[in-house]
Amino acid sequence: MSDGAPVDLGAPKWTATFADLMSLLLAFFVLLFSFSELDRQKYKKVAGSMKDAFGVQREVRANDPPRGINVVATEFSAGTPTPTPMNSVRQFTTEDAAPMLKLPSVSAVIKERMALDMEKIKDALQKEIESGLLEVELDESRIIVRIRERGSFPSGSAELMDGFLPVMQRIARSLETAGGDIVVAGHTDDVPISTPRFRSNWELASSRAVTVLHQLVSFSALEEDDLEIHGFAATRPIADNTTVEGRSRNRRVEITVVYDSNQAPSRLPGFDAAPLESGEPPKPEVLLPFS
Repeated sequence: MSDGAPVDLGAPKWTATFADLMSLLLAFFVLLFSFSELDRQKYKKVAGSMKDAFGVQREVRANDPPRGINVVATEFSAGTPTPTPMNSVRQFTTEDAAPMLKLPSVSAVIKERMALDMEKIKDALQKEIESGLLEVELDESRIIVRIRERGSFPSGSAELMDGFLPVMQRIARSLETAGGDIVVAGHTDDVPISTPRFRSNWELASSRAVTVLHQLVSFSALEEDDLEIHGFAATRPIADNTTVEGRSRNRRVEITVVYDSNQAPSRLPGFDAAPLESGEPPKPEVLLPFS
């Protein structure tokens, strides 16, 4: 090599090394991206939170945390509230939870109260029941105190006999703490009646019911708003009207304590509980306002 001649150093070797490095880095990031897995649910939740923070919130989503997508999470089953003799670890979310406390049904409370009221009424009226003046029955949802005409009302009259007033007093006292709605209904036989006072059996049945209602209010702490009057005349017989004994049984006044299965327990005397919603009571066939 002579003085002053140019020296060929060749192409710089670092240029090819940098290109290889970029290729390797690109391949590395592509490989990392292929290994990654996008949690779409979590991404949507995060995106929704950002939208609510910086935009206008149009929907209110339920607070449901994203479920796991790993192998352990997918293999676990949802937990159940049933007891198990083995110690186990289970995964469950808020939507899998079940109420832990079971309250007693209202119908069970009503039936228990009906039985107590029935025993109290029968004990108070045992003498009259044995003598045949009264009949007390327990139906599916009501207690019926049946006043027979014999010994209570003269034939064709709506005035109580004087000797029956103490019986009415005992009836009123026994119903004073009953837990249901009280309905007084008058019934007659099918023999037509036409007098200056009563034009038909409808008026006689209704007048007898009014008389009994007056005695219930005067002998107890029952309020007028707690009572209803029905007049059925001969439309609801309990015996055959072709016999004397059957017509005698049909001439009666029934005091019915009606227990509604949807009735709130707080309406029952002696039972303290939060009131429950109940439907509208059915309207009676014949309802005469008390005056």
